[in-house]
Amino acid sequence: MMKKSLKKLINLSLDDFYELHQLGLIQYQEARLIPLLKTGDEGALTSIFLSSIRLVKEFRDDIYREIKLSRVGYSLYLTEVVFIDIDKSSRIDGLILVVSKNIIKDAVVFEMKNKNNNLDKEQIERYIGVSKRIGIDKMVTISNEFVSDSTQSPVQIKPPKNFNLYHFSWTYLMTKGQLLLFKNDQNIEDEDQVEIMKEVLHYLEAPASGVAGYHSMKPGWKETVEKIGNRIPLKLNDPDLIEAVESWHEEEKDMALLLSRKLGVFVRSTARDKDSIKNSSKSLKDDQYLSGNLSIKNSVSDIKIGLDFEIASVSMSVKVNPPMDKGTKARITWLYKQLDNAKKKNPLVFETIENGLIIEANIKHARQHTKISWQQLDLLFEEVNGKEIQAFNIVYINKFGKSFSSNKKFIVSIEKMVLEYYAGIVQYLTNWNRPAPKL
Repeated sequence: MMKKSLKKLINLSLDDFYELHQLGLIQYQEARLIPLLKTGDEGALTSIFLSSIRLVKEFRDDIYREIKLSRVGYSLYLTEVVFIDIDKSSRIDGLILVVSKNIIKDAVVFEMKNKNNNLDKEQIERYIGVSKRIGIDKMVTISNEFVSDSTQSPVQIKPPKNFNLYHFSWTYLMTKGQLLLFKNDQNIEDEDQVEIMKEVLHYLEAPASGVAGYHSMKPGWKETVEKIGNRIPLKLNDPDLIEAVESWHEEEKDMALLLSRKLGVFVRSTARDKDSIKNSSKSLKDDQYLSGNLSIKNSVSDIKIGLDFEIASVSMSVKVNPPMDKGTKARITWLYKQLDNAKKKNPLVFETIENGLIIEANIKHARQHTKISWQQLDLLFEEVNGKEIQAFNIVYINKFGKSFSSNKKFIVSIEKMVLEYYAGIVQYLTNWNRPAPKL
Protein backbone atom coordinates (compact mmCIF):
# COMPACT_ATOMS: atom_id res chain seq x y z
CA MET A 1 0.00 0.00 0.00
CA MET A 2 1.41 3.36 -1.07
CA LYS A 3 2.09 5.82 1.75
CA LYS A 4 -0.02 9.00 1.53
CA SER A 5 1.81 12.35 1.45
CA LEU A 6 1.04 15.97 0.65
CA LYS A 7 2.58 17.31 -2.54
CA LYS A 8 0.37 20.25 -3.58
CA LEU A 9 -2.52 21.78 -1.66
CA ILE A 10 -3.91 23.66 -4.65
CA ASN A 11 -5.99 21.35 -6.87
CA LEU A 12 -6.13 18.77 -4.07
CA SER A 13 -9.58 17.24 -3.55
CA LEU A 14 -11.25 18.03 -0.25
CA ASP A 15 -11.65 14.30 0.40
CA ASP A 16 -7.89 13.83 0.13
CA PHE A 17 -7.33 16.87 2.37
CA TYR A 18 -9.53 15.41 5.09
CA GLU A 19 -7.84 12.03 4.73
CA LEU A 20 -4.41 13.64 5.18
CA HIS A 21 -5.81 15.33 8.28
CA GLN A 22 -7.05 12.01 9.67
CA LEU A 23 -3.63 10.47 9.03
CA GLY A 24 -2.06 13.29 11.03
CA LEU A 25 -0.14 14.68 8.05
CA ILE A 26 -2.08 17.97 8.17
CA GLN A 27 -2.89 19.35 11.62
CA TYR A 28 -5.28 22.24 12.22
CA GLN A 29 -8.09 23.70 14.31
CA GLU A 30 -11.28 25.22 12.90
CA ALA A 31 -11.60 28.97 13.44
CA ARG A 32 -14.16 29.84 16.13
CA LEU A 33 -15.83 33.16 16.88
CA ILE A 34 -15.64 32.31 20.60
CA PRO A 35 -12.40 30.33 20.92
CA LEU A 36 -11.53 28.43 24.08
CA LEU A 37 -8.33 30.41 24.45
CA LYS A 38 -7.07 33.14 26.75
CA THR A 39 -8.09 36.71 25.86
CA GLY A 40 -5.14 38.46 24.25
CA ASP A 41 -3.64 35.22 22.95
CA GLU A 42 -2.56 35.51 19.29
CA GLY A 43 -4.40 32.26 18.60
CA ALA A 44 -7.65 33.74 19.95
CA LEU A 45 -7.15 36.86 17.84
CA THR A 46 -6.56 34.75 14.73
CA SER A 47 -9.62 32.61 15.36
CA ILE A 48 -11.92 35.60 15.95
CA PHE A 49 -10.60 37.50 12.93
CA LEU A 50 -10.99 34.55 10.53
CA SER A 51 -14.48 33.86 11.95
CA SER A 52 -15.51 37.47 11.29
CA ILE A 53 -14.48 37.02 7.64
CA ARG A 54 -16.49 33.79 7.50
CA LEU A 55 -19.64 35.25 9.09
CA VAL A 56 -19.82 38.81 7.69
CA LYS A 57 -20.28 38.83 3.90
CA GLU A 58 -19.32 42.45 3.21
CA PHE A 59 -16.22 42.20 5.39
CA ARG A 60 -15.26 38.97 3.61
CA ASP A 61 -15.77 40.50 0.16
CA ASP A 62 -13.64 43.50 1.12
CA ILE A 63 -10.73 41.41 2.40
CA TYR A 64 -10.87 38.88 -0.46
CA ARG A 65 -10.91 41.68 -3.02
CA GLU A 66 -7.83 43.35 -1.53
CA ILE A 67 -5.73 40.19 -1.39
CA LYS A 68 -7.06 38.93 -4.72
CA LEU A 69 -8.46 35.71 -3.24
CA SER A 70 -10.98 33.84 -5.37
CA ARG A 71 -14.62 34.18 -4.28
CA VAL A 72 -15.86 31.24 -6.37
CA GLY A 73 -17.25 28.36 -4.26
CA TYR A 74 -16.97 28.39 -0.47
CA SER A 75 -14.15 28.71 2.06
CA LEU A 76 -12.69 26.82 5.01
CA TYR A 77 -11.12 28.83 7.85
CA LEU A 78 -8.39 27.08 9.82
CA THR A 79 -5.91 27.99 12.57
CA GLU A 80 -2.69 26.47 13.97
CA VAL A 81 -1.94 24.66 10.72
CA VAL A 82 1.04 22.31 10.43
CA PHE A 83 2.05 20.43 7.26
CA ILE A 84 4.00 17.54 8.76
CA ASP A 85 5.50 16.33 5.46
CA ILE A 86 6.68 19.81 4.51
CA ASP A 87 7.89 21.43 7.76
CA LYS A 88 6.60 20.06 11.05
CA SER A 89 8.33 22.87 12.99
CA SER A 90 6.26 25.60 11.26
CA ARG A 91 2.87 26.19 12.88
CA ILE A 92 0.97 28.59 10.62
CA ASP A 93 -1.42 30.93 12.48
CA GLY A 94 -4.20 30.94 9.89
CA LEU A 95 -5.22 29.45 6.56
CA ILE A 96 -8.18 30.09 4.26
CA LEU A 97 -8.97 27.45 1.65
CA VAL A 98 -11.27 28.30 -1.26
CA VAL A 99 -13.12 25.18 -2.43
CA SER A 100 -15.07 24.74 -5.67
CA LYS A 101 -16.58 21.44 -6.87
CA ASN A 102 -14.83 19.66 -4.00
CA ILE A 103 -11.39 20.86 -5.19
CA ILE A 104 -9.15 23.37 -3.35
CA LYS A 105 -8.78 26.14 -5.93
CA ASP A 106 -7.09 28.93 -3.96
CA ALA A 107 -5.59 29.54 -0.52
CA VAL A 108 -3.90 32.18 1.62
CA VAL A 109 -1.65 31.86 4.67
CA PHE A 110 -1.87 34.27 7.66
CA GLU A 111 0.82 35.21 10.17
CA MET A 112 -0.46 37.24 13.15
CA LYS A 113 1.27 39.34 15.80
CA ASN A 114 -0.29 41.48 18.54
CA LYS A 115 0.84 43.75 21.39
CA ASN A 116 4.44 44.90 20.83
CA ASN A 117 5.39 41.79 18.89
CA ASN A 118 6.87 42.70 15.53
CA LEU A 119 7.00 40.47 12.47
CA ASP A 120 10.02 38.21 12.22
CA LYS A 121 11.76 38.19 8.83
CA GLU A 122 13.16 34.66 9.17
CA GLN A 123 9.75 33.29 10.18
CA ILE A 124 7.99 34.96 7.24
CA GLU A 125 10.58 33.67 4.78
CA ARG A 126 10.15 30.17 6.18
CA TYR A 127 6.34 30.34 5.86
CA ILE A 128 6.68 31.64 2.30
CA GLY A 129 8.86 28.64 1.56
CA VAL A 130 6.24 26.26 2.98
CA SER A 131 3.50 28.02 0.99
CA LYS A 132 5.44 27.81 -2.27
CA ARG A 133 6.13 24.09 -1.85
CA ILE A 134 2.40 23.29 -1.61
CA GLY A 135 1.30 25.68 -4.37
CA ILE A 136 -0.01 28.63 -2.32
CA ASP A 137 0.93 31.96 -3.92
CA LYS A 138 -0.17 34.49 -1.30
CA MET A 139 0.41 35.33 2.35
CA VAL A 140 -0.99 38.01 4.68
CA THR A 141 0.83 39.33 7.75
CA ILE A 142 -1.11 41.22 10.43
CA SER A 143 0.39 43.17 13.33
CA ASN A 144 0.24 46.56 15.05
CA GLU A 145 2.84 47.81 12.55
CA PHE A 146 1.65 50.29 9.90
CA VAL A 147 2.36 50.43 6.16
CA SER A 148 1.21 52.90 3.50
CA ASP A 149 -0.28 50.18 1.32
CA SER A 150 -1.25 46.55 1.88
CA THR A 151 1.21 45.41 -0.81
CA GLN A 152 4.11 46.67 1.34
CA SER A 153 5.67 44.96 4.36
CA PRO A 154 7.06 46.36 7.63
CA VAL A 155 10.06 44.01 7.25
CA GLN A 156 12.71 44.27 4.57
CA ILE A 157 11.79 41.24 2.52
CA LYS A 158 11.56 40.56 -1.20
CA PRO A 159 8.92 37.94 -1.98
CA PRO A 160 9.76 35.33 -4.65
CA LYS A 161 8.53 35.82 -8.19
CA ASN A 162 4.80 35.13 -8.61
CA PHE A 163 4.23 35.24 -4.84
CA ASN A 164 2.11 37.99 -3.25
CA LEU A 165 2.86 39.23 0.27
CA TYR A 166 0.30 41.54 1.90
CA HIS A 167 0.27 43.32 5.24
CA PHE A 168 -2.58 44.78 7.33
CA SER A 169 -2.32 46.65 10.60
CA TRP A 170 -4.98 45.74 13.16
CA THR A 171 -6.07 49.40 13.11
CA TYR A 172 -6.62 49.17 9.35
CA LEU A 173 -8.81 46.05 9.75
CA MET A 174 -10.77 47.67 12.59
CA THR A 175 -11.34 50.73 10.40
CA LYS A 176 -12.63 48.53 7.57
CA GLY A 177 -15.09 46.93 9.98
CA GLN A 178 -16.21 50.26 11.44
CA LEU A 179 -16.82 51.75 7.99
CA LEU A 180 -19.18 48.86 7.22
CA LEU A 181 -21.32 49.91 10.21
CA PHE A 182 -21.86 53.45 8.87
CA LYS A 183 -25.02 54.13 6.92
CA ASN A 184 -23.66 54.23 3.40
CA ASP A 185 -23.80 52.25 0.16
CA GLN A 186 -21.28 49.71 1.48
CA ASN A 187 -22.82 48.88 4.84
CA ILE A 188 -23.73 45.40 6.07
CA GLU A 189 -27.20 44.38 4.92
CA ASP A 190 -27.96 41.47 7.26
CA GLU A 191 -28.90 42.68 10.76
CA ASP A 192 -27.43 39.60 12.45
CA GLN A 193 -24.13 40.14 10.65
CA VAL A 194 -24.15 43.76 11.86
CA GLU A 195 -24.31 42.49 15.44
CA ILE A 196 -21.49 40.00 14.80
CA MET A 197 -19.30 42.79 13.38
CA LYS A 198 -20.03 44.94 16.44
CA GLU A 199 -19.04 42.12 18.80
CA VAL A 200 -15.80 41.47 16.90
CA LEU A 201 -14.90 45.18 16.98
CA HIS A 202 -15.75 45.30 20.68
CA TYR A 203 -13.16 42.56 21.24
CA LEU A 204 -10.52 44.17 19.00
CA GLU A 205 -10.97 47.57 20.67
CA ALA A 206 -10.46 46.13 24.17
CA PRO A 207 -6.90 46.73 25.46
CA ALA A 208 -6.70 43.06 26.55
CA SER A 209 -6.90 41.92 22.90
CA GLY A 210 -3.37 43.18 22.25
CA VAL A 211 -4.53 45.40 19.37
CA ALA A 212 -3.04 48.90 19.46
CA GLY A 213 -2.93 51.97 17.24
CA TYR A 214 0.13 54.00 16.34
CA HIS A 215 1.15 55.73 19.57
CA SER A 216 4.85 56.44 19.21
CA MET A 217 7.29 57.44 16.51
CA LYS A 218 10.44 55.32 16.28
CA PRO A 219 13.55 56.35 18.30
CA GLY A 220 15.17 57.68 15.11
CA TRP A 221 12.50 60.41 14.90
CA LYS A 222 13.69 62.21 18.04
CA GLU A 223 17.35 61.69 17.13
CA THR A 224 16.86 63.15 13.64
CA VAL A 225 14.91 66.19 14.88
CA GLU A 226 17.66 66.92 17.41
CA LYS A 227 20.41 66.51 14.80
CA ILE A 228 18.68 69.04 12.53
CA GLY A 229 18.18 71.40 15.48
CA ASN A 230 21.89 71.16 16.31
CA ARG A 231 22.94 71.65 12.66
CA ILE A 232 24.48 68.19 12.44
CA PRO A 233 24.62 67.09 8.76
CA LEU A 234 22.43 64.10 7.91
CA LYS A 235 23.54 61.06 5.93
CA LEU A 236 21.25 59.11 3.61
CA ASN A 237 22.26 55.79 5.11
CA ASP A 238 21.79 56.98 8.71
CA PRO A 239 19.45 54.47 10.45
CA ASP A 240 17.94 57.33 12.49
CA LEU A 241 17.03 59.21 9.29
CA ILE A 242 15.39 56.11 7.82
CA GLU A 243 13.46 55.48 11.05
CA ALA A 244 12.24 59.10 11.04
CA VAL A 245 10.93 58.71 7.48
CA GLU A 246 9.33 55.35 8.23
CA SER A 247 7.66 56.86 11.31
CA TRP A 248 6.18 59.67 9.24
CA HIS A 249 4.84 57.33 6.56
CA GLU A 250 3.23 55.19 9.28
CA GLU A 251 1.74 58.18 11.12
CA GLU A 252 0.35 59.58 7.87
CA LYS A 253 -1.46 56.27 7.35
CA ASP A 254 -2.69 56.35 10.94
CA MET A 255 -4.14 59.85 10.40
CA ALA A 256 -5.95 58.62 7.28
CA LEU A 257 -7.50 55.77 9.29
CA LEU A 258 -8.41 58.17 12.12
CA LEU A 259 -10.28 60.46 9.70
CA SER A 260 -11.89 57.42 8.06
CA ARG A 261 -13.41 56.35 11.37
CA LYS A 262 -14.59 59.90 12.13
CA LEU A 263 -16.11 60.55 8.69
CA GLY A 264 -17.42 57.11 7.71
CA VAL A 265 -15.62 57.18 4.34
CA PHE A 266 -12.24 55.68 3.52
CA VAL A 267 -9.51 58.33 3.56
CA ARG A 268 -6.39 57.54 1.53
CA SER A 269 -2.88 58.59 2.44
CA THR A 270 -0.03 59.12 -0.04
CA ALA A 271 0.50 56.17 -2.37
CA ARG A 272 3.96 54.84 -1.55
CA ASP A 273 6.20 52.48 -3.53
CA LYS A 274 9.56 50.76 -3.05
CA ASP A 275 11.42 54.06 -3.67
CA SER A 276 9.35 56.16 -1.26
CA ILE A 277 11.67 55.73 1.73
CA LYS A 278 14.69 56.69 -0.36
CA ASN A 279 12.97 59.74 -1.91
CA SER A 280 11.60 60.99 1.41
CA SER A 281 14.99 60.45 3.07
CA LYS A 282 16.63 62.62 0.42
CA SER A 283 14.01 65.34 0.96
CA LEU A 284 14.60 65.28 4.71
CA LYS A 285 18.40 65.30 4.31
CA ASP A 286 18.53 68.08 1.70
CA ASP A 287 15.59 70.28 2.68
CA GLN A 288 14.76 69.29 6.27
CA TYR A 289 11.23 68.75 5.02
CA LEU A 290 8.73 65.90 4.67
CA SER A 291 5.32 65.96 3.02
CA GLY A 292 2.11 63.92 2.96
CA ASN A 293 -1.35 63.87 1.47
CA LEU A 294 -4.82 62.86 2.69
CA SER A 295 -7.46 62.24 0.03
CA ILE A 296 -11.09 62.46 1.19
CA LYS A 297 -13.99 61.61 -1.09
CA ASN A 298 -16.15 64.68 -1.95
CA SER A 299 -13.87 67.04 0.00
CA VAL A 300 -12.96 70.40 -1.57
CA SER A 301 -9.46 69.00 -2.29
CA ASP A 302 -6.81 66.72 -0.83
CA ILE A 303 -5.25 67.89 2.43
CA LYS A 304 -1.56 68.53 1.80
CA ILE A 305 0.68 68.20 4.86
CA GLY A 306 4.16 69.64 5.28
CA LEU A 307 6.64 69.02 8.10
CA ASP A 308 9.30 71.71 8.45
CA PHE A 309 12.02 70.26 10.71
CA GLU A 310 14.05 73.47 10.78
CA ILE A 311 11.35 75.48 12.57
CA ALA A 312 9.53 72.47 14.12
CA SER A 313 6.21 73.29 12.49
CA VAL A 314 3.43 71.49 10.60
CA SER A 315 1.32 72.98 7.82
CA MET A 316 -1.94 71.67 6.35
CA SER A 317 -3.61 73.12 3.29
CA VAL A 318 -6.48 72.66 0.86
CA LYS A 319 -6.99 74.25 -2.54
CA VAL A 320 -10.23 76.12 -3.33
CA ASN A 321 -11.29 77.09 -6.86
CA PRO A 322 -13.12 80.48 -6.95
CA PRO A 323 -15.79 81.66 -9.47
CA MET A 324 -13.92 82.15 -12.73
CA ASP A 325 -16.79 84.14 -14.21
CA LYS A 326 -16.24 87.00 -11.72
CA GLY A 327 -13.54 89.57 -11.13
CA THR A 328 -10.67 89.42 -8.64
CA LYS A 329 -12.46 91.39 -5.92
CA ALA A 330 -15.58 89.24 -6.20
CA ARG A 331 -13.46 86.08 -5.91
CA ILE A 332 -11.90 87.35 -2.67
CA THR A 333 -15.35 88.25 -1.31
CA TRP A 334 -16.61 84.78 -2.27
CA LEU A 335 -13.78 83.16 -0.30
CA TYR A 336 -14.34 85.46 2.70
CA LYS A 337 -18.00 84.41 2.87
CA GLN A 338 -17.03 80.72 2.90
CA LEU A 339 -14.55 81.17 5.76
CA ASP A 340 -16.91 83.45 7.67
CA ASN A 341 -19.60 80.78 7.30
CA ALA A 342 -17.18 78.21 8.76
CA LYS A 343 -16.53 80.52 11.69
CA LYS A 344 -20.25 80.94 12.38
CA LYS A 345 -20.98 77.21 12.16
CA ASN A 346 -18.11 76.07 14.37
CA PRO A 347 -16.86 79.14 16.28
CA LEU A 348 -15.14 77.21 19.07
CA VAL A 349 -12.81 75.27 16.76
CA PHE A 350 -12.37 78.07 14.21
CA GLU A 351 -11.23 80.56 16.85
CA THR A 352 -8.75 77.99 18.16
CA ILE A 353 -6.94 77.80 14.83
CA GLU A 354 -7.59 81.15 13.10
CA ASN A 355 -4.34 82.76 14.28
CA GLY A 356 -2.49 80.13 12.27
CA LEU A 357 -4.55 80.57 9.08
CA ILE A 358 -2.80 81.89 5.98
CA ILE A 359 -4.49 82.56 2.63
CA GLU A 360 -2.35 81.95 -0.45
CA ALA A 361 -3.58 83.48 -3.71
CA ASN A 362 -2.45 81.62 -6.82
CA ILE A 363 -1.85 84.47 -9.27
CA LYS A 364 -1.90 83.81 -13.01
CA HIS A 365 1.63 83.82 -14.52
CA ALA A 366 3.19 84.64 -11.11
CA ARG A 367 6.12 82.57 -9.87
CA GLN A 368 5.04 82.67 -6.24
CA HIS A 369 1.75 82.79 -4.36
CA THR A 370 0.69 85.99 -2.66
CA LYS A 371 0.30 85.24 1.07
CA ILE A 372 -1.76 87.05 3.67
CA SER A 373 -3.17 86.17 7.08
CA TRP A 374 -6.88 85.35 7.35
CA GLN A 375 -7.46 88.42 9.56
CA GLN A 376 -6.08 90.66 6.78
CA LEU A 377 -7.99 89.09 3.89
CA ASP A 378 -9.63 92.44 3.11
CA LEU A 379 -6.17 93.76 2.09
CA LEU A 380 -5.58 90.98 -0.44
CA PHE A 381 -7.05 92.92 -3.38
CA GLU A 382 -4.44 95.66 -2.94
CA GLU A 383 -1.68 93.05 -2.52
CA VAL A 384 -2.46 91.33 -5.83
CA ASN A 385 -2.82 94.70 -7.54
CA GLY A 386 -5.83 93.63 -9.61
CA LYS A 387 -4.12 90.57 -11.09
CA GLU A 388 -6.18 87.43 -11.77
CA ILE A 389 -6.47 84.94 -8.91
CA GLN A 390 -6.81 81.39 -10.22
CA ALA A 391 -7.14 79.55 -6.89
CA PHE A 392 -6.76 79.91 -3.15
CA ASN A 393 -4.82 77.72 -0.72
CA ILE A 394 -6.19 77.77 2.83
CA VAL A 395 -3.13 77.01 4.96
CA TYR A 396 -3.08 76.24 8.66
CA ILE A 397 0.39 76.46 10.26
CA ASN A 398 1.06 75.16 13.75
CA LYS A 399 4.39 75.51 15.53
CA PHE A 400 4.81 72.41 17.67
CA GLY A 401 7.89 73.55 19.60
CA LYS A 402 9.29 70.79 21.84
CA SER A 403 6.38 68.49 20.96
CA PHE A 404 7.84 68.14 17.46
CA SER A 405 10.77 66.07 18.73
CA SER A 406 8.72 63.97 21.15
CA ASN A 407 7.97 60.48 19.85
CA LYS A 408 4.55 60.43 21.53
CA LYS A 409 3.53 64.11 21.80
CA PHE A 410 4.12 64.64 18.06
CA ILE A 411 1.42 62.06 17.25
CA VAL A 412 -1.03 63.55 19.77
CA SER A 413 -0.41 67.07 18.41
CA ILE A 414 -0.66 66.32 14.69
CA GLU A 415 -3.79 64.15 15.05
CA LYS A 416 -5.47 66.89 17.11
CA MET A 417 -4.41 69.39 14.44
CA VAL A 418 -5.87 67.46 11.49
CA LEU A 419 -9.20 66.91 13.28
CA GLU A 420 -9.48 70.61 14.17
CA TYR A 421 -8.50 71.72 10.68
CA TYR A 422 -11.10 69.49 9.09
CA ALA A 423 -13.81 70.28 11.64
CA GLY A 424 -13.20 74.03 11.67
CA ILE A 425 -12.41 74.73 8.01
CA VAL A 426 -12.29 71.96 5.43
CA GLN A 427 -15.75 70.47 5.84
CA TYR A 428 -17.39 73.85 5.07
CA LEU A 429 -15.44 74.70 1.90
CA THR A 430 -16.74 74.13 -1.62
CA ASN A 431 -15.33 74.72 -5.10
CA TRP A 432 -17.06 76.86 -7.67
CA ASN A 433 -18.43 74.86 -10.57
CA ARG A 434 -18.92 76.41 -13.95
CA PRO A 435 -22.67 76.56 -14.70
CA ALA A 436 -24.11 74.65 -17.64
CA PRO A 437 -24.16 76.66 -20.89
CA LYS A 438 -27.48 78.28 -21.77
CA LEU A 439 -29.28 77.95 -25.10
